[in-house]
Amino acid sequence: MAEKILIIDDDVDTLKLVGLMLQKQGYAICAASNGALGLAKALEERPDLILLDVMMPDMDGYEVTRRLRRNPVTASTPILMFTAKTQLDDKVTGFESGADDYLTKPTHPNELQAHVRALLARSPKKDAGNAVAAPKEQRSLVVGVLSARGGLGVSSVAVNLAAAIYSRMQTDVILAELTPGQGSLGLDLGVPNQKGLNELLQCNPAEVTREKVQSALLAHNSGLKLLLASENPRDAVLTAQAQNYEAIVGRLATLARFVILDLGSALPLSTQKILPLCNDRIVVVEGFNNVIYHSKLLIDAMVSMQIDRRGILAALNNRQRSEAQVPSSQAQDMLGHPISIIFTPAPELFLQSVRTKMPAVIAQPSNMTSQQFIKMADLILEREKAR
Repeated sequence: MAEKILIIDDDVDTLKLVGLMLQKQGYAICAASNGALGLAKALEERPDLILLDVMMPDMDGYEVTRRLRRNPVTASTPILMFTAKTQLDDKVTGFESGADDYLTKPTHPNELQAHVRALLARSPKKDAGNAVAAPKEQRSLVVGVLSARGGLGVSSVAVNLAAAIYSRMQTDVILAELTPGQGSLGLDLGVPNQKGLNELLQCNPAEVTREKVQSALLAHNSGLKLLLASENPRDAVLTAQAQNYEAIVGRLATLARFVILDLGSALPLSTQKILPLCNDRIVVVEGFNNVIYHSKLLIDAMVSMQIDRRGILAALNNRQRSEAQVPSSQAQDMLGHPISIIFTPAPELFLQSVRTKMPAVIAQPSNMTSQQFIKMADLILEREKAR
């Protein structure tokens, strides 16, 4: 089988010229026109070598290299930086970022081919007969967050879990708010009026391509990639597009190492389609009798859908200080399901989060409740290692 080379360059002429030249040498070529697409292609295509430009508008080659090196799937993939930046400091930065080789433009085709051959000869082969195997491809971790009824803090749990995982792993994390007409995260994070989810839900399911889903993602200053729901209540009718939801989540799972889904409340058909695609499902509960009762019904309904109880985590989210709340041990007995994490009330923390347009774990990482979100992230990561 021909060795595969991924070319990441925003210059279309370079993509065509270099791609054609390497194809004539017998290599299989795939291409990406910017850094974000390049990261996604690297995970999808698993190339034998990456030929990477430095000067790109959305994400430069140095940052692309750092992210590739942080991901276990691409940590050992050879990277050849091919760029017009000729200064010694530029080369040093390239090697410090994790590049294996550095070649300046313009160069003679024979020189480029020699560098490519040398890198491929030094890298471990992916065939079964080689003593050193390439890293095993890891499946994306998909976590759904939901509650039995609205107003229990599902969005707060989802965004802070995503931010905590990002702070721990420093790799791509997608947060998808899948509740059209009820969007709140865009307002909280300072990016309102997002239409990406609406467009994906309004098209034919067959048109929900990987590229289309990727283009709907928004890069946030927190480091997260966001797919946000609209705030307009009229858009709630889009929750009926169950097939589109299934396609969206399937595509998201190919675009990042971690995907956190804000599924809102109850079990509409769209959520029923999504839950089997998740590795873990977090049910957000509050310590009041009626809420616990409804949450028990929700968990029982999920189990009746052939979802393993071990894949359901209960999070007790005590959002206010109240003597009327049921103690956690009693709440667990009433729920008939283990409570994995308890969040203490922290209204000031979340007010600060909204003011700064950042998740709470980033706004005040040392806060006790922020640490509880980080503890939940660690629990999710430990469960993933055990699978």
